[in-house]
Amino acid sequence: MSRHPEVKWAQRTDKVFITVLLPDSKNAKVNLEPEGVFNFSATAGTDNNTYELKLDLFDKVNVEESKINVGVRSIFCILEKAEKVWWKKLLRGDGKAPHYVKVDWDKWVDEDEDKGLGDLDLGGMDFSNFGGMGGMGDMMGGMGDMMGGMGGMDEFEDSDDEGQEVTKPDDKAEGDAKPEEHGIGSSEKKEAEPST
Repeated sequence: MSRHPEVKWAQRTDKVFITVLLPDSKNAKVNLEPEGVFNFSATAGTDNNTYELKLDLFDKVNVEESKINVGVRSIFCILEKAEKVWWKKLLRGDGKAPHYVKVDWDKWVDEDEDKGLGDLDLGGMDFSNFGGMGGMGDMMGGMGDMMGGMGGMDEFEDSDDEGQEVTKPDDKAEGDAKPEEHGIGSSEKKEAEPST
């Protein structure tokens, strides 16, 4: 029995972004058909569980111009729409989207604010074209490059400022001060006093 991975999506007038969230996937395969059928399969987890997915997209896509990136935590696809129109939803049909298909609010823009890719940060991902592989193939070829480019992760280490105390300025008497001067409404973090 296969499982369904979580899928996030967003769109622009000419593109659909699909992110399959599946950490440490192996043998990831994506098949995109011009009629708008998106098939995905991979194994993941310590038990090598099989994950499969078939999405009947709202409209047709241009397979040759669509791109994919297989990363350590997800498979990110940029699908070129055959017609440059805003889709009402991701999937064909009148039913509700499955529970594992969600909107990717990090990439989402409203139709009236659509400026193409705009400020969408793709993180220097190296995309392979679907078209160069006939729409099917093992997408793990670029995985080594992705792993090599993951240096610099030490920037996310814990900081040393956890034990530091924030002090209030003593410029004015307590009753004369404005609320902003005591950090109310500001983004300043203050450590709570331990309760007894």
